[in-house]
Amino acid sequence: MDNAKIIVISFLIAFLAFIILLVFETPWTDNPIPVPRTDPEKCPLRSSGKTFTPLNGTKHLLVSAYMDQRVRGFDLRIIGIFRRDSIQALHCLFCCQDNVTTKATILPHSDNFGFPYVTTDVMCALPKGCSSKHVSLLTDQDNWRHSEQMWLPIRNLKTEETSDKRFNFTVCISTLFGRYNNVLQFAQSLEMYRLLGVNRVVVYNTSCGPELDQLLHSYSQEDFVEIVPWPIDEHLTPSYGWLHSASGGDVHYFGQQTSLNDCIYRSMERSRYVLLNDIDEIIMPYQQSGLVPLMDILQKQHPDAGVFMIENHVFPKKHFEPSGKFNRSQWNKVPGVNILEHIYREDPDRNVYHLYKMIIQPRMVEQTSIHEVLKIFGTQVPVKVPPDVCRTIHTRDARREDLTLEQLKEDKRLWDFSEKLIPCVDKALRKAGLLDTKDGHKGG
Repeated sequence: MDNAKIIVISFLIAFLAFIILLVFETPWTDNPIPVPRTDPEKCPLRSSGKTFTPLNGTKHLLVSAYMDQRVRGFDLRIIGIFRRDSIQALHCLFCCQDNVTTKATILPHSDNFGFPYVTTDVMCALPKGCSSKHVSLLTDQDNWRHSEQMWLPIRNLKTEETSDKRFNFTVCISTLFGRYNNVLQFAQSLEMYRLLGVNRVVVYNTSCGPELDQLLHSYSQEDFVEIVPWPIDEHLTPSYGWLHSASGGDVHYFGQQTSLNDCIYRSMERSRYVLLNDIDEIIMPYQQSGLVPLMDILQKQHPDAGVFMIENHVFPKKHFEPSGKFNRSQWNKVPGVNILEHIYREDPDRNVYHLYKMIIQPRMVEQTSIHEVLKIFGTQVPVKVPPDVCRTIHTRDARREDLTLEQLKEDKRLWDFSEKLIPCVDKALRKAGLLDTKDGHKGG
């Protein structure tokens, strides 16, 4: 073979090798034509996935946006925490074919407890022909930069998915803070809610202890507990007390009021009733076996009512049932209070402002405070439920320190559920890895 043929064959081999290498080194795609970049003017460029979204050009925080067409002339309610001394005009910005704005109506809640920041509703009307799934707010509708705007997803949009998820009862718990770690009482309360007919518990969590974090994670995996991160301390100085003049800070009690209002709207399209109470409180029927028969009776007696107020009764945790019947060694290593051991109840002092917690129909409530609603739809006034029908079992420090043990009332209502409650609590603690199993090893 002469040199010319050798050169030609070598060239062909090299060329084929190059082609093969090119095919295998180049990523394969079903669409070889480059995809054009998204039009930078289309929205939303930045959708907020956080609980608190600072509003550009203000000191305010936005929390959530919900479809709400119960108030004439409005379609949307944005819940936020606003600085009271710097509330200015705002415009609602919608993500439609064009960025369209409408004038906002700002409604600060009447209960602020003297704090600089207050729970605030911003009401918006949807522009005609706009079916936006996102909304934002502007301080100046003519001077804003699209690339810097943060959009809130609009919740409670009517879809087939949301219409199928319907509960009888949701409990709203606000808010966990200060590395709260009362694990045993937390588990007992949640299992007691379940026995009473609660379908879902929403927990707003600023901070909790490591063991309670384990328990919350375990409950959230079975879809009984929904955890809403609530890092309000990253934005404001929250108060550890309810009155600004006594405790200082920017906002009442870690934004408790805001979280309760958010929970009402979060539950509006999926729950018939919402219970507004703390984790150390159990709304307990005393004449019925659970919440379903209780509300069936109350609703028949008061067909137009949407708010039922439940009287708060304290069971001081310093007094113990003397026999030690429920002092279980298995629970001694679990942090927290054993509510079954505390059977002595204070009578409320009705000469002072008395506290209530509430069972509400969420679609009949517009705004709520902690112990009473602020705005309600309809003419029916809230119903105060007689304590012999239903009361709150609140296991905590004594509220009336002047009362002696002899002046307290014995109340063993929780014991009626003990046979079912104890194994349920054991199972929950064991599943979370917080309780020794029979062979001495931690469950998990």
